[in-house]
Amino acid sequence: MSIEQTVERINELARKAKTVGLTEEEIEERNVLRRQYIDAFKRSLKHQLDSIKYTDEEPQ
Repeated sequence: MSIEQTVERINELARKAKTVGLTEEEIEERNVLRRQYIDAFKRSLKHQLDSIKYTDEEPQ
């Protein structure tokens, strides 16, 4: 499942939770999808931060 699909499904479950409520299976699915999204976000952020190059030179 792509990130876009994951976010869309999380949003679908959020809308349903606000209207009619979620079953136990849907609550578990929502929790798993949220964890997957957060983990993917952290990996992406870590990759971006790891690719930053710092330079600290004295002006001449």
